[in-house]
Amino acid sequence: MTESPPPEFPGPDSRPNVATSSAGRPTAEPGWERATFEKLMFATLQEQRTARRWRSFIRLAWLAFFVFLLWALMSRGGPSTDKTSPHTAVIELKGEIASGSDASAENVVAAMRGAFEDEGAKAVVLLINSPGGSPVQAGIMYDEIRRLRAKYNKPVYAVVEESCASAAYYVASATDRIFVDKASIVGSIGVLMDGFGFTGLMDKLGIERRLMTAGENKGFLDPFSPQTEKHRVFAQAMLDQVHRQFIDAVKAGRGKRLKETPELFSGLFWTGQQAVEMGLADQLGNLDYVAREIVKAEDLVDYTRRENVAERLAKRFGAAMGEGAVHALQAIPALR
Repeated sequence: MTESPPPEFPGPDSRPNVATSSAGRPTAEPGWERATFEKLMFATLQEQRTARRWRSFIRLAWLAFFVFLLWALMSRGGPSTDKTSPHTAVIELKGEIASGSDASAENVVAAMRGAFEDEGAKAVVLLINSPGGSPVQAGIMYDEIRRLRAKYNKPVYAVVEESCASAAYYVASATDRIFVDKASIVGSIGVLMDGFGFTGLMDKLGIERRLMTAGENKGFLDPFSPQTEKHRVFAQAMLDQVHRQFIDAVKAGRGKRLKETPELFSGLFWTGQQAVEMGLADQLGNLDYVAREIVKAEDLVDYTRRENVAERLAKRFGAAMGEGAVHALQAIPALR
């Protein structure tokens, strides 16, 4: 039978750092309250310093953002060139012509005014690559081109890249001459109004459309209601009127250069080479050719107005601020 080792007891160095009362009960060392208080104070001070650093960093970041925003907005205006030096002013008309887009009347007209007012600009060139868009926006540009051209007695040309169709051609027809590539898409002199009708599908699925209006024609063009003959005739009359306006503008701009055929104003489009033969365009040529051979000023200066990064950030920031203000107002209890 083996003997078990004797039990071990902690030595004097392993005892807790406590004192013993007169009754033999252990007590904490004197001054532990102060040590604990100091630790809490140091932790609080460290937390406050960290919070101050973050606040300072955030404030500096916002300051840097607003400085950058101000610099970008102020550096946006006008071309960076000597206005007295002869040059060809270029304004891009690209993408869909619509309100709020880069190819809106607001942007293009503002750019045209700057180009026409610049004494160094010997001519204005619209560099077009657009499938068309709003007839209203195109009409505004058309009228302004003719007004500025007469006021400043300065030539304005259109140079077509890939496409100049529909509303884009509406704008181009106001210029003195139209230059195209032989493979450009030109024309599409027509107007459309599109949509969908789901009445047959709803009948098959047993879905009932419940539409209430004040005014018998208020539901006009509702895709879930059947189209009446009265509404169809009304819509067609509107399209015919806008189409007539388009045709009259093209005829006024192109004059006797047009070789009218039954299909010229039918909405069809043609290649640049065919457009020249039909009088829709004047000749083949690109931007460099026009600046060098027609304007006789090879230096190109871009007057196109574009929404830069700073403006987009400003709009988003303004929208966020406005939304925050609305929420704040909604949170205020209404007076009863």
